[in-house]
Amino acid sequence: MKRLALFAALAAATITAQAAPVTYTIDNSHTYPHFTYNHLGFSNQTHKFDKTSGAVVLDRKARTGSVDVTIDTTSVNTGHAVFNEHIQAADFFDTAVYPAITFKSTQMKFKGDQPVTVAGDLTIKGVTKPVTLKITHFKCQPHPMLKVEACGANATTQVKRSEFNMGKNVPFVSDEVTLTLAIEAVNKPAQ
Repeated sequence: MKRLALFAALAAATITAQAAPVTYTIDNSHTYPHFTYNHLGFSNQTHKFDKTSGAVVLDRKARTGSVDVTIDTTSVNTGHAVFNEHIQAADFFDTAVYPAITFKSTQMKFKGDQPVTVAGDLTIKGVTKPVTLKITHFKCQPHPMLKVEACGANATTQVKRSEFNMGKNVPFVSDEVTLTLAIEAVNKPAQ
C-alpha cells in the first residue's frame, strides 16, 4: 500500500512538473519592437527600438501565460540621428521624462497549446490603455546554438497616438499606429 501511495505521489509530482510555468527572458539582440504610421499620405514609415527587456511566462499545458515587456524609448531608431532626437522630444515620446514604454499582460488566450492573443496594459508617456495583441506567429523549440528552450512570436496591435499625448501633426501624420513586437526569449538556467 505504501508503494502504491509513493507511486501516486511521484506520478502527481511528475505531472505537476511537466505542466509548470516556464519563464523565458527576452533576448534583446533578437527582439524587434517597431511601429508603422502613414507619413503625409506619401508612404508608410516603420521605425524600431533597439533596447527591450522583460520576460514571458508560459504554461502551454494549462493554457496560461503572461508577458512583461519594457522598451527603452531612448533607443528609438529611425535611421537618422536628427529624426531620432525629434521624436524623443516632448511632443512625441518625451524620453527625458518617460524613458520607457511598458506592456504588462492581463490575459493570454490559447487555441490548443498555442497562444493566439495577449491582452494587457500598454503605458506610453505615463498614459495606460488596455490593448490586445494578435499573435500572428508563435514557436517554441530548443535553441540550436544556445542549447536551451526558446520561444519566439510576432504580435501586433493598433493604437491612436493622440490617446497617449502624442497627437502632434494629426491628421497629416496618421493618428493610427501599428505596433508590432517581434520577440525571442530563452529559458536561461539558474546560475
